[in-house]
Amino acid sequence: MKNFFMAMLMCFNCAHASAATVLFIPHDDRPISFHQTVEVVQQTDVNIIVPPAGLLNDSHIDELWQWFFDNSRDVSYAVVSSDSLLYGGLIPSRKHQIAEETLDARLNNFEKIHALNPNLKIYVFDSLMRTPYQGTKGDIEEPEYYADYGENIFNWSMLVDKKETFGINRDEEILLASLENAIPAKIFSDWLSRREKNLAATKKIIQLTSSGVIDYLIIGRDDNSELSQTHREHKLITSCAKENNLSNKNFQCMPGIDEFNLLLLARAVNELHGYIPKVNIQFNKGKGGDTVPAFSDETLDDSIEVSVSIAGGKLSEVDDADFILLVNTEEDGETLWLHNPKPDGSDFMPDLKPSRSTKNFARLVEKFVEKNYSVGVADINFANGSDNALMKILQEKNLLFKLRAYSGWNTATNSTGFALATGILTKYMNQDSVNKLLVRRYLDDWGYQANVRTVVGNEIVKKFGNPALYYDFVTEDTRTFAEELNTKLLRDFAEKNLPHFDYLKNLQVKNTWNRMFECDILFSE
Repeated sequence: MKNFFMAMLMCFNCAHASAATVLFIPHDDRPISFHQTVEVVQQTDVNIIVPPAGLLNDSHIDELWQWFFDNSRDVSYAVVSSDSLLYGGLIPSRKHQIAEETLDARLNNFEKIHALNPNLKIYVFDSLMRTPYQGTKGDIEEPEYYADYGENIFNWSMLVDKKETFGINRDEEILLASLENAIPAKIFSDWLSRREKNLAATKKIIQLTSSGVIDYLIIGRDDNSELSQTHREHKLITSCAKENNLSNKNFQCMPGIDEFNLLLLARAVNELHGYIPKVNIQFNKGKGGDTVPAFSDETLDDSIEVSVSIAGGKLSEVDDADFILLVNTEEDGETLWLHNPKPDGSDFMPDLKPSRSTKNFARLVEKFVEKNYSVGVADINFANGSDNALMKILQEKNLLFKLRAYSGWNTATNSTGFALATGILTKYMNQDSVNKLLVRRYLDDWGYQANVRTVVGNEIVKKFGNPALYYDFVTEDTRTFAEELNTKLLRDFAEKNLPHFDYLKNLQVKNTWNRMFECDILFSE
């Protein structure tokens, strides 16, 4: 099935590019980054061409650039990840040992692409390195030493940021010094030097945007917090952008990263149609838009307003809106963490009892659907995965397939951005296409992320006795066990909770990244 999908993508590559063609280079080949994003655009009337998945790694960066050169001459828009084109992907950007001279040579390729096709609009999404609050054994996303020293590194950066921003007291000064001494010099140097190198590359991308080589630039603050090294670098980047005369017409820096690809693709599609969507945002009762969710350093109001702008839209009042995004937040502004705890071999039971906050939000959804508005839901009550109680209410009220878009798959900004971009693009889709995209999200965000992932993670611990396998399967036996049980449980979930669409009969679940964090759901064709 995976080979069939890749063959379809290669057909898009072989098709003659037209004026209504967008070139897309994602920041990795994770399902949500790559073909789930491509799938949304494929439901519209705009062609999208993508590189072979085999080029999306740190071993084929030069070949990826060659693909970009070969396919950029006749297309109208290019939405590309600088992390892929410089480092080989988002995760390699955090662990690479690439020389600054090599990075400079790759950055110069943007000018060559621009010279080949001066009419090509180049949209770039870039990232500041994240600063996780701790490391985890087996986690492939950071250098191995982060498992042992990540917490000290984060706390050091938090105190340095606080010292520069607000000042710190004598006790905090002592703690800062002790944290720095607790991190081996070689490790500290590796972590800081890579960040400095990446930051220098990002500043050069800003200069390329200032000179008109790049038409629109987003810089993401991935897995961020209000005081951290990422937040410190954000201040340097915004200062650099100001010095280079960038404005919100061609530059944004905001929390998140994984949603930027679809937001920029939505911008390209809307520009090709000469359409500026009008969007209204509604939050659940309580703190709502003033919520600063986990993995972010700013309010949802600010993040979503910028996301609307990135997608080529503008905010509007309800009665004038083309699309309404409803955002499921906890009443007190907290992010809930029930889903996906570290596996310990225990039994998982989803909490289906709705809170007052969840009931309020369900009524909000029902109100706008009954008034025949085009409605999407960003379900960010939990840090990763749907609100099970909310989904049961929407199911019981027959509202699931009266929405135009839904997302609840990862961090708050990931989910709000993806739901927003998808909802805007449904203007160009028929109902069957909308339904299929909804099915994809309900299976992934509700079925897998909020339920199956935790159950299977605990079953892995029971069978193999090693919680670290949840983050990296290591052996083929673990992967086979996980995929077979994931498939069985997700088929059961679909049978109980979704309409019996033909393409769901023999769905398969694959964990292509050898871990439980994400999955690829393959439909029958």
